[in-house]
Amino acid sequence: MAEFPVNTHRFDPYKNFKFRVVLDGRVIPGISKVSALKRTTEPVGWRSGAALSRLSMAPGKTRFEPITLERGVTHDTTFEDWANLVFNVQGDAAISLKNLRKDMVIDLQNLAGQTVLSYRVYRAWVSEYQALPDLDATDEGAVAIEQIVLQHDGWERDTAIVEPAET
Repeated sequence: MAEFPVNTHRFDPYKNFKFRVVLDGRVIPGISKVSALKRTTEPVGWRSGAALSRLSMAPGKTRFEPITLERGVTHDTTFEDWANLVFNVQGDAAISLKNLRKDMVIDLQNLAGQTVLSYRVYRAWVSEYQALPDLDATDEGAVAIEQIVLQHDGWERDTAIVEPAET
């Protein structure tokens, strides 16, 4: 079976630099880096009463690693607004539990800009927010990067997205 059933001429895997992140129905501008989507299932050992010298393994709890999003600092306040739902700077209002957790979509695109893979991330919320990086007057070429770290309840591939025909 071909690795690419629709584009049988294709040999190379997809590149990792063309992607987009969708939150609240709109693409978040300027994201330059998304950390890996990773899950780990804990192995749980058990023994049978008839085979005390052998330990068998079974799947236990599954944990999803946090996702980090990075982008250059601009005047778009998407990261800051979301992070502020967890922490009220003024300290005079309660946390907005209704809007705190958000579903998010991460799309991987081919070089033509077609979505080739899509993942839905469920009930994400900001656990870390970095508004500015270390500032360094001696590094004239550096870009100021803002960053958020997201905790979430898991992710899954959107199987409705199929391999597009390349032209």
